[in-house]
Amino acid sequence: MTPTTATAPVPTIEWPTVALAIVIYGGILSLTWFHAALPWWLFLMLGAWLSAWFGSLQHEIIHGHPTRMTALNAALGYAPFWLWLPYPRYSDTHLTHHRDARLTDPLDDPESRYWTADDWQALGPIGRAIVAAQATLLGRLTLGPPWAIGYFLWTEARTIANGNRALAGIWLWHAVALVPVLVWVFAICGVPAWLYVAAFVQGGLALTLIRSFAEHRAERDVSRRTAVVENSRILGPLFLFNNLHAAHHRWPHLPWYRLPALYAAHRDELVAGNGGLVYAGYGEVFRRFLVKPHDAPMHPLGRAP
Repeated sequence: MTPTTATAPVPTIEWPTVALAIVIYGGILSLTWFHAALPWWLFLMLGAWLSAWFGSLQHEIIHGHPTRMTALNAALGYAPFWLWLPYPRYSDTHLTHHRDARLTDPLDDPESRYWTADDWQALGPIGRAIVAAQATLLGRLTLGPPWAIGYFLWTEARTIANGNRALAGIWLWHAVALVPVLVWVFAICGVPAWLYVAAFVQGGLALTLIRSFAEHRAERDVSRRTAVVENSRILGPLFLFNNLHAAHHRWPHLPWYRLPALYAAHRDELVAGNGGLVYAGYGEVFRRFLVKPHDAPMHPLGRAP
């Protein structure tokens, strides 16, 4: 029976997560190996799913799963199937994001989608138009992946150019880790570059952005900054139940497979705490925000209080 209390012990080896990692790695290797036997649209769909699923697995690993050995966990999540995001950078920025007192702050929260007034003006008219379009879910899914990748790479390159040797070292090891992935995908399996990028980069990130689109909003009260999306029978498993985001921020150390039962046991408390910021499912998120902005790009309070 799944424990419904946050204090229930976590096993030394979390076998559900180990099994999930085997399924994801096996799925990626099989899909790329047999790509020629599949129509391009099916490869695109399966590749996007597996890529987003792998991102969810990386998120789980960042929070200390599935073993108590940090180096082993990191090795399990290090493979750069997304190509553009080094695992150590994802780990550092995401753990910084979990300083809940700074959630949504445009400077202190690396995962914030908000901007300060000065940075907003510095974007220029074209940049502001692109960012504003991403306040809708349609804009986030179409413009979001290339913008997120391009902006991230630009800021990383600028930081390295300013003399950050530690970051340069991270990218050097990332380049080394890319070699076996690129050799396997392109030299051995012969997957067309456009198809892999469309599936595992654009498609996988677009699916992930569905999850992150409405999971936070700027509020003065910290507890009201984190949402919940319920009744997610398909996307919930893809996101490893991170759609129950208020529960994840409340208990970030707990494994994914315990979140649904824990959320159900503490639903009234969590919903009261986040001010009722609950969506009935991702269908509601699509209906409400497909072409209507979720929020304004500039932080309404300037910075998170």
